[in-house]
Amino acid sequence: MDDSPGSQDEPPHDRPAHDEAWFGALFDAHSRALYSYFVRRLPDGGRASDAEDLAAEVLATAWRRRDDVPDGAELPWLYRTAGYLLANHRRKMRALPVAVVPDEPDDVDPATLAVDDDAVRQVLSRLSSRDRRILLLVAWDGLSGDDLAQVLGVSRGGADAALSRARARLRDAWDAHEQAADA
Repeated sequence: MDDSPGSQDEPPHDRPAHDEAWFGALFDAHSRALYSYFVRRLPDGGRASDAEDLAAEVLATAWRRRDDVPDGAELPWLYRTAGYLLANHRRKMRALPVAVVPDEPDDVDPATLAVDDDAVRQVLSRLSSRDRRILLLVAWDGLSGDDLAQVLGVSRGGADAALSRARARLRDAWDAHEQAADA
């Protein structure tokens, strides 16, 4: 065993150890947010057990890869991991009849979101899956600009620009929806 400073068994001195206490705090702080993330994104709100299982898998991944989880940006890292797990989960779901398959690939189907207002669902359905994802991460999941940048894997400026463009497209889609409703 290497006892020299910086050996593989020791965490770097400039960051706290990602030990059981760290994981307990991570779990307490973010498990509910992960569960809610999946409930909102699974078809028809998903089964509670599916949301629980997927949230548990994200947390298990965080434990296995604890040295990769950035200090101070844990939630964005968890959401990014959750996005990958959700995509895998959707691929494993049973086949849909061809008539039900959407024309465009979509990582968030607004028809299945827990949104009561039909007009909002209709407007969201006109946006790209990326725009919907950005808007929902900010509005539903409460991500800040820095956290959104982490989840998207872009700079803070890139995240701000993407959010601004998504909001502008949402406004345009909302205006078009209202004009169609008035006609």
